[in-house]
Amino acid sequence: MTSREQKALLRAERLSLRDALTPEARAAGAAAMLRHIGRPASRQAFDFAGSIISGFWPIRSEPDIRPLMEDLRAAGARLCLPVVLDRETIVFREYLAGAPVVKTGFGTTGPDETAPEVDPDIMLVPLSAFDRDGHRIGYGAGHYDRAIARLDALGKRPQLIGIAFACQEVASVPFEPHDIPLDAILTEEGLIETQRQGFTSEIDQT
Repeated sequence: MTSREQKALLRAERLSLRDALTPEARAAGAAAMLRHIGRPASRQAFDFAGSIISGFWPIRSEPDIRPLMEDLRAAGARLCLPVVLDRETIVFREYLAGAPVVKTGFGTTGPDETAPEVDPDIMLVPLSAFDRDGHRIGYGAGHYDRAIARLDALGKRPQLIGIAFACQEVASVPFEPHDIPLDAILTEEGLIETQRQGFTSEIDQT
């Protein structure tokens, strides 16, 4: 079985588990994520204040991180949202407090074309599956992979925090040389800190 086929199987399996969560469980999980990201260790590991942070409007059964985004705004972060331009490209438009959002294609929601494009310092990345080494499986279109690679090539490699429920964890994600690992994964159980950051603890459950 090829790496692509393995990823497709893991993607379908873990998204099925995520879809099976009740709306109440997803809401409780998202609220727990907000508490975990506020821990002192999280604030020390990631410089949220003054950073441009890319979030996302939830689609399907994704965690609703809009309260988390507003918490980060209150902590001094600037926010942006990804906008799908075509099947190949996403850009990030600044999301100002109270600004309207519109449908931006492929099920996504974000600021309209009058909002300035920015390059995020930190990206909150939705995903299908992850492992504790920070390897992730996306949704298959490669939008985030290309955006991260573009920023990396410009010398603007953002810190990457995967956003997922604990049920999306797998033992190992097939990893390819061009894949860029996550710096951390935030779930309802805590912040899983990957070796890329050089953290000493794996998960904050306090």
